[in-house]
Amino acid sequence: MADDAVRIDGNTLRLPGGVRVRFMRTLRLPETGTHELPPGLGEFPVRRVEDHADTVPAEWRARGGVMLPVYLREAMWLSFAGSTEPAALQVGVGKVCAVSGRPWSSLLAQDPQNYAVLPRQPWLDGINSGKGTVRQFVAVPLGLGATVEGQVTGEEVWGGLQLQSFRLNDAELAKWRAWERRRSVSTRSVKSVSAFGAAPPAPGAAMAAAPASAARARSAPAMGLGVGGSMRQEVYADERSRGAWAREPAGRVFVHLVTPPEWRRITGEAPPPSPVDRAAYTRAGLPWFEYYDDVAQDVAPTDTLGSVRPVGEWLGDDHEPWQEPAPHQVKQLGDAPGEPVEDGDW
Repeated sequence: MADDAVRIDGNTLRLPGGVRVRFMRTLRLPETGTHELPPGLGEFPVRRVEDHADTVPAEWRARGGVMLPVYLREAMWLSFAGSTEPAALQVGVGKVCAVSGRPWSSLLAQDPQNYAVLPRQPWLDGINSGKGTVRQFVAVPLGLGATVEGQVTGEEVWGGLQLQSFRLNDAELAKWRAWERRRSVSTRSVKSVSAFGAAPPAPGAAMAAAPASAARARSAPAMGLGVGGSMRQEVYADERSRGAWAREPAGRVFVHLVTPPEWRRITGEAPPPSPVDRAAYTRAGLPWFEYYDDVAQDVAPTDTLGSVRPVGEWLGDDHEPWQEPAPHQVKQLGDAPGEPVEDGDW
């Protein structure tokens, strides 16, 4: 029987339908110009909210899900490598769809498309903001108006990330599985991108957790996602009809973003070190990436997401030095679960 629960496997979220999501640390891009894909600098650690019920805010317990630590203005991307079957994955930023810019919905839509198609979409680095480009996910606190949620809806209520997966319907899934069995050699290239963002050694050693009796749940600084620099990346259009997908989602999860001090207080663990200096990365000759699929079609951006402004307009100019990667540094990329994660009211 298929597992219908959302689970954490290491730092990978496993959603029903064979969906795998890792949250990757990366270099923050300048907010001007259009750039190649930045590298992965390891995974964000992911923990279940219910495992820390005594120390998380009450509203987090009500929403359930998972949490991960991010620094102010830190960038991230989502890796879908390892996803095993076709799936439609909705990605929300503060309950605003990162693909269509529309409000969060429990239904799939194709006009405009409000989901990414897995495993064809190997990753997602930001919101679908331009023709063949996305604007990078960057963490910012709620209350400034800098998040995608704040700019699109005029309010900052939810923050975080939201994920919801849909399987193919039974008939389409049976056809796909039969077709896969007939293939002697897989042509899908998603596994080849595992080196893009390969995880480094685990972050700093965990501290001893505070006893539950001494811990006290309280309000935590709320974090959401704004946008940073633009990069060359397509969000691929679905080649199937809407009727190919199940009507109901297979699973969903709320991803809370936690400041490093709050992560330490809530979990008793040391947060990851602050992000690496991007100029030093480039000077060291380390790679950037370019991905191209000459068959897939790009989802057209919407005016809603195209008008979202970068976080520098709220937090000030980005003074971190930038060094453009040399041409030889840009690499062309070819074509045991834990306990279930508790869902909640969101």
